Amino acid sequence: MVPLVSVIMPAYNAEELISESIESVLSQTYTNFELIVIDDCSKDQTVKVVERFTLKDSRVKLVKNIKNKGVAETRNAGLDQAKGSIVAFLDSDDKWEENKLEKQLAIFDKNPDIDMVYSAYYRFNNVGIKNIVKAPFFLNKNKLLKGNPIGNLTAIYNFKKHTNIRQKKIGHEDYLFWLEIFSSSDKVKGIGIQEPLAYYRVAEDGQSISGNKFKAAGWTWRIYREYLQLNIISSLYYFSYYMIKALLKRV
Repeated sequence: MVPLVSVIMPAYNAEELISESIESVLSQTYTNFELIVIDDCSKDQTVKVVERFTLKDSRVKLVKNIKNKGVAETRNAGLDQAKGSIVAFLDSDDKWEENKLEKQLAIFDKNPDIDMVYSAYYRFNNVGIKNIVKAPFFLNKNKLLKGNPIGNLTAIYNFKKHTNIRQKKIGHEDYLFWLEIFSSSDKVKGIGIQEPLAYYRVAEDGQSISGNKFKAAGWTWRIYREYLQLNIISSLYYFSYYMIKALLKRV
């Protein structure tokens, strides 16, 4: 059986870049997918741009928030509409290589016990590719607690096994989301493809919007203590790994 992949794309004032993102999904060599674009009350022409795609390709579906909710709740609105057994995320300014889903689903097919497949990815802007962010070969909860190596735009996961998990409206919402999936069972594991299969857009100075390291460190500490409720010793242990990786990470 060929699984249906639900691709979740939140969008807000994305008229300039969303066409390129949508086209990178529609050009996938793996074709059994639905693309759910959720407009978060954009003030520009985002909705009209997406509507043109819905008229050309029935796999593209548009959902409109009745009020602005932010990226976490907007992704959740997409998850509520998803019909696929596999889910992928792609923001409206990022894009994929055309064989991304095909290569990832081949890994799923050979390893039916895994929950997630992710990959390396490019950081890029209008000037060109800045660098490649590598992906670990293997991931479990213990490794994930030491820092988030999952590019949100690269991961696909078994939605059928984790249907009820949703993102929370906090900083690092994607990191907590993955941690909750990996915390649902000791058997949860992921496999990383070393080839870059996606493009993560950064600002022209090379920085991402979420690039404030001090703010990110605070978010991570809060995840350990408030959401996962780790004790102080465990929190300090994992936070030390996080900080070392953050200091060594290429900007």
